[in-house]
Amino acid sequence: MLLNTDGPNTQTAIRTNLDAIFASLELSKSTWLVTSLSPGSEKMSFHSVKGGDIAGLFARFDALRQKAQARQGKLYPLVVIQEAGLDGFWIERVLAAESWIESHVVDAASIAVTRKRRRVKTDRIDGETLIRTLMAYKRGEPRVCSMVKVPNLEAEDRLRICRERKALVAERIAHNNRIKGLLFNQGIRDYEPLCRDRRKQLEGLRTGDGRPLSQHLKAQIERELDRLELLLGQIKAVEAERDALIAEQKPDQTAPMTVLLALKGIGTEFAAILYAEGLFRQFGNRRQIAAYAGLAPSPWQSGTIKQEQGVSKAGNPRLRTTMIQLSWLWLHHQPDSALTRWFHVRTGKGALRSKKVAIVALARKLLVALWKYVHHGIVIEGAIVKVA
Repeated sequence: MLLNTDGPNTQTAIRTNLDAIFASLELSKSTWLVTSLSPGSEKMSFHSVKGGDIAGLFARFDALRQKAQARQGKLYPLVVIQEAGLDGFWIERVLAAESWIESHVVDAASIAVTRKRRRVKTDRIDGETLIRTLMAYKRGEPRVCSMVKVPNLEAEDRLRICRERKALVAERIAHNNRIKGLLFNQGIRDYEPLCRDRRKQLEGLRTGDGRPLSQHLKAQIERELDRLELLLGQIKAVEAERDALIAEQKPDQTAPMTVLLALKGIGTEFAAILYAEGLFRQFGNRRQIAAYAGLAPSPWQSGTIKQEQGVSKAGNPRLRTTMIQLSWLWLHHQPDSALTRWFHVRTGKGALRSKKVAIVALARKLLVALWKYVHHGIVIEGAIVKVA
């Protein structure tokens, strides 16, 4: 007879000799749920703290320590875990500043859960799962979860330049397409909102049936142009910040962005994204950096079944997208490199579908090659370097 032990009311004896109080934080906008397990107790406790109330959170931690001291006669440190999410890393930085708190941030997708179709999920169950995961991690169990490496403040702030530019460019495209759509509806096909004389062109436009633009349509397009021009100014300001950041590193010929810019086919924007989104980090091997970009393979193997599910897509989506784009450009600008020759041998005269599959493999190889080039000085075979 099979017994169901996955329900929320299941009582499981948990014993630990790790000599610490384990606590997990389930964070939401309104409430923080603190789940804890203290030495000398087999029962997890649950307490709520108002969202954003750091003072209340520390008061709860102090109460847990005092209670454990009264029971065991010893003042224990805390080991705290939370999932990476909307709150970012500011809570972790506050906790890590205390000498008696060991703080961890975990990738929620790396935690094993029941595979039942209708999985029971509550904050209490998630809190217990985090505690068990943290204890297993501290016992040294391999691959029980993936802890997030929290970037320093400078690296985190540097990310904003490229990400803001990407958001602004997306808005620019939206306004540009909206203006073109409004005019296309009137039979006008050749108006370019991004031209410098866009206002002058607007005055002379005629509809497909020879009429001037109607009053309200013209007013709407002018307001769209106002927003478009504001975005163009903001994009220039962000690009100026990006260029200033690169200019700071240019005197140092070994600086990562300077080294990347030396390769033909890599411009200012690509160099900034590659460094800010991935290459500033330290990786132990090529598998780690491929996994970070979500370009690692996902095999499915069981018995006689062997099939590839494609790349995991579990890593940094911005870095992954940039590497795919850069790979297509690499074929054009670096035709004699070993990576380009590998791609052409692999695809031959195959269909576009086979090239789309192979370009992902090229992106993974190119990312690893760039990582070795930036951090270890290993030159990419056959790559063309720009003339200074």
